[in-house]
Amino acid sequence: MKRDTQLTRAGRSHHGTRPVNAAIQRASTVLAGEAKDLYNRPDGIPLYARFGMESQNALKSALCEMQAADYCALTPSGLSAMTLATIACVSNGGHVLAADCLYGPTRMFLSDLLPDWGVKVEYFDPRIGGGISQHIRENTQLVFCESPGSLTFEVQDIPAISAAAHKVGARVLVDDTWSAGLNANMLDLGADYAAQSLTKYAGGHSDVIMGAVLCRGDNAERLKGAEWRLGLCVSPDDAFLVSRGLRTLGMRMDKSGAASIEIAERLAERPEVSEVLHPARADHPDHAIYTRDFSAPAGVFGVQFKDWDIARSERFLDALEIFGLGFSWGGFESLAVHCDPQLRRNFRDQRDGALIRLAIGLEDVDDLWNDLEQAIRASA
Repeated sequence: MKRDTQLTRAGRSHHGTRPVNAAIQRASTVLAGEAKDLYNRPDGIPLYARFGMESQNALKSALCEMQAADYCALTPSGLSAMTLATIACVSNGGHVLAADCLYGPTRMFLSDLLPDWGVKVEYFDPRIGGGISQHIRENTQLVFCESPGSLTFEVQDIPAISAAAHKVGARVLVDDTWSAGLNANMLDLGADYAAQSLTKYAGGHSDVIMGAVLCRGDNAERLKGAEWRLGLCVSPDDAFLVSRGLRTLGMRMDKSGAASIEIAERLAERPEVSEVLHPARADHPDHAIYTRDFSAPAGVFGVQFKDWDIARSERFLDALEIFGLGFSWGGFESLAVHCDPQLRRNFRDQRDGALIRLAIGLEDVDDLWNDLEQAIRASA
């Protein structure tokens, strides 16, 4: 089936008399009919509600179908999806290679906690591609990518990185929140784990926080083991909301992505702008990899303003009327944040001015553009 048809049908039954949507089952205890069933439940019946009831299982099934995955773990947030997958792969004495462009809280988890567990973390240039083989050691257990990178939007060569990692048995984890697992499939590109924040595009309405990790084959056992022992779970109501968001995911991402390209093109013509960081633009350094691996853009990108300091960035943000000021993205509303206060990079190119991240929502493009123009004028 084509993508949009699949999104309307994934994770639900299509036979017999049935409700269109999965039921929300609020439960903790799942009773056994007989003592012999306490530890050996029939297929599809959980021992305990933490392992998922109907709405959680429907969402897992839908996400697996979208990415041709064998297993999906749902987590309480996007960050916990990244930490769960990492924990499933590392052990004392191990070595982790992490892309220098990772989401800030993910970076804090790697840098602040893993060394206490006897795991060494080394950051690499996101554009290293197959050259990562020079950094892989015999004890490298995990290569952690985020493509495109958070804030600075580097697109990593996942097939080349995966090929190098797999030679020593290291696993590859990719944060692919930007594509929502819809406009790219990191598992097809060679990654072992594809993790994303369902809070963003999948949820789509800024009213739920959740994450997911997907994998295939033998990697599922590692993930299940970590998931079981950490006790992660999500509420049935939240799972229902994300499943509902999936039905319109394609339409929303198409509109957001197309609008982001149009606004990026207009911004590139402004004299105040030195660079637009959007992988779908032909002048992006990684555009060739983006074109090869992604089927469509997302609506999130960066803008470098020449010679702006933080004070002018804040005046610009304060003057915006339609764009909200807030973290996260992927909802119906457009958002803007200035990135420099949170940037932590070892391999970042030298830039003059301020970096602003824009997340384009579902508003009219001309209204958004007028808002940006008046805010630029007001910030002067």
